[in-house]
Amino acid sequence: MTTASRFVIAGGGLAAAKLAAALRANDFDGTITLVCAEERLPYERPPLSKDCLLGKKTPADAIVEQSQWYRDHHVEVLLGTTVTGVDRATKTITLPDHTTITYDKLALATGSRPRKLPIPGADAAGVYTLRTAEDSEAILEMFGAARRLVVIGAGWIGLEVTAAARNAGLEVTVLESLDVPLQTALGPEMGQVFADLHREHGVDLRVATKVAEITVADGRATGVRLADDTAIPADAVLIAVGARPNIELAVDAGLATGEGVLVDESLATSDPDIVAVGDIADQQHPVLERRIRVEHWANALNQPAVAAATMLGKDAVYDRLPYFFTDQYDLGMEYTGYATAKQTARVVVRGDLGKREFIAFWLDSGNRVLAGMNVNIWDAGDRIKELILGGEAVDPDRLADTSIPL
Repeated sequence: MTTASRFVIAGGGLAAAKLAAALRANDFDGTITLVCAEERLPYERPPLSKDCLLGKKTPADAIVEQSQWYRDHHVEVLLGTTVTGVDRATKTITLPDHTTITYDKLALATGSRPRKLPIPGADAAGVYTLRTAEDSEAILEMFGAARRLVVIGAGWIGLEVTAAARNAGLEVTVLESLDVPLQTALGPEMGQVFADLHREHGVDLRVATKVAEITVADGRATGVRLADDTAIPADAVLIAVGARPNIELAVDAGLATGEGVLVDESLATSDPDIVAVGDIADQQHPVLERRIRVEHWANALNQPAVAAATMLGKDAVYDRLPYFFTDQYDLGMEYTGYATAKQTARVVVRGDLGKREFIAFWLDSGNRVLAGMNVNIWDAGDRIKELILGGEAVDPDRLADTSIPL
């Protein structure tokens, strides 16, 4: 057990809030300081591209804990500020006003930011990205004023905003550089499911496209010009081409980094007094037996319990399978596991693909289940996990047969 008395958490998202709660739940009675870049208390991000844009919730509904909780649990929250430097030798962090705070243990939960698109017009008025509550509020306001929206990128954020925009009555054109939406995440077969879904809902989905510029008049976006000179007029443009982990703080501090901040099974970095959680954590996963960095809500929700134990000197391992979900129109989906294009030998569909009520399984060359995605079927999550964790070969024909229980 640690005798440390001052813990600092750099970050103000879900992972940071859950880490503070986990420390208190483990009877840590020392000082906890959260350094939050935004002026809002930590909140969950999935609603920002889903229920908030559908008008069902507001960002305030997504706040993890209200201010009273932080007061009751003696957690100091510094809003609207960031950690600008970490001195591992003196175990201090620096804030923008050059003040310093000492720490015994430090957690990095700095999250990620939208990737920029290096094209003319990307910084014009009327060009949006989605990461923060303010972004979500601005997009919802745009829905009420715009008629035509161009979405650059057919990943999760791009497609969820597209579905919400169509619900609001906007004409939407989606531009994707790959052959199908979500190709990197799901592969061509399942990416086509989402292509069909959006086209059926009136989206002008254009794949294998290259954007040359966002056209601008009087400082405001007027549309998009493609590399083949095709012009697509618009009142607003959303750039949704992925996220970049905020690892600069870790790099400057001399921590080991790769695609993110390198952490072991316990979420400890190359400095035993520093952990990393959430989007930035590039973890050596004990079940998958490889490094993996996952930018999804489930990691931010579940990793903090392990990170808290590690900070307190307890033995802990983060071994949960990756999990994410999406809701688009009448399609609800959960994905469990991890399957890359290189690993996947085949995709087996169990159920009705046409009705979009099915489970898709990604199998390797030995017919072992790597991942499963249940679409509009809500009682299969545990069975999918068991098939993955069992690590045994399955009969693909039996797996596809709905008359045989999973």
